Amino acid sequence: MQRIASRPPEQIAPRDLLGRTGPRPPGGLPGGRIAPRDRAALIGWRVVVTICAVVPAAALIVFFVYPVGAIVARGLIGPAGMDGSSFAEVLGRARTLRIIAFTIAQAAASTVLALALGLPAAFVTHRRTFRGRSLLRVLLTVPFVLPTVVVGLAFRTLFAPHGWLGGLGWDGSVWAILAAHVFFNLAVVVRTVGGVWAHLDERPTQAARSLGAGPVRAFRTVTLPALGPAIASAATMVFLFCATSFGVILVLGGGISNNTIETEIYRQTAQVGDLTAAAVLSITQIALVAAVLVVAHRLRGRTEATLRLTPVTARPLRRGDLPALILTGLTASALLLPVGILLLRSLRTADGFGFSNYAALAGAGEGNLL
Repeated sequence: MQRIASRPPEQIAPRDLLGRTGPRPPGGLPGGRIAPRDRAALIGWRVVVTICAVVPAAALIVFFVYPVGAIVARGLIGPAGMDGSSFAEVLGRARTLRIIAFTIAQAAASTVLALALGLPAAFVTHRRTFRGRSLLRVLLTVPFVLPTVVVGLAFRTLFAPHGWLGGLGWDGSVWAILAAHVFFNLAVVVRTVGGVWAHLDERPTQAARSLGAGPVRAFRTVTLPALGPAIASAATMVFLFCATSFGVILVLGGGISNNTIETEIYRQTAQVGDLTAAAVLSITQIALVAAVLVVAHRLRGRTEATLRLTPVTARPLRRGDLPALILTGLTASALLLPVGILLLRSLRTADGFGFSNYAALAGAGEGNLL
């Protein structure tokens, strides 16, 4: 203390702007005072930080909080104030209840089918090595990056009365919707579960096999619980994607019986003009999504396990892997079918097959379409 006190004031290192002691910044004044130039820089920095904080908050309020609040207010506030009469009236309609039930049922069915086809594909593409595995992964992933309207159009073409599978009678049916949803979301299961499965420690399974457990029992008691969190995450995402599906339902749903909450919101807003009903349905959809997330969180909590993820070398195919390989190959072939049909139709012209349709995109197109 005596040494510090004996020093001249200009030799004492003042505290910087963050309260730290150190060498005096250039332009500092004796006694720790800030020079006018540094004070201006500090004020400018505070202005920049304030702008960076205020602009995102304002955008969040304008583009999210206000629209959602307006929807909730329109759905819950009736002619006599906040009485919930409009909410009860809309949800009391038989059509609304049927749409909600169909939304949940088709999303659940699509999720089960996606898991049934995706788990074998995740095993084959992430736990086994063979020639063409990278290509198979790409084929399983491509459908997910396609626009939903394109997927709906592809399946509409496939199941149309004059289409390749028109004899099944699936045009405008729920089966076409389920097929399109599985086509679109299979990659979610393969990537989510396969990424964990590729690094799952094999020693617990090997220990179960050495104690006499068969392959099925070892998978059911050891591997499946370890994959539980990944399966729950994949199922949650697939269910939410299918429950909030719009383009696929709009193209394949027929517009009458196979409507979901998403398409009904569009119908009430754009066609009927009943904004109150659309608001009530929007609140219902928000509640459905929140409920699914809560259930998924609890399922993850019950299935959560301490995983030992280690670098695992994929093994060559075995004879026991043949059913999973055949199922994955058939699934990949089925995924190529709708895309192949779109490609062939794009090449079909009045004179046969050619690239005149693509050449027409350079101008206004036939009949001044563009």
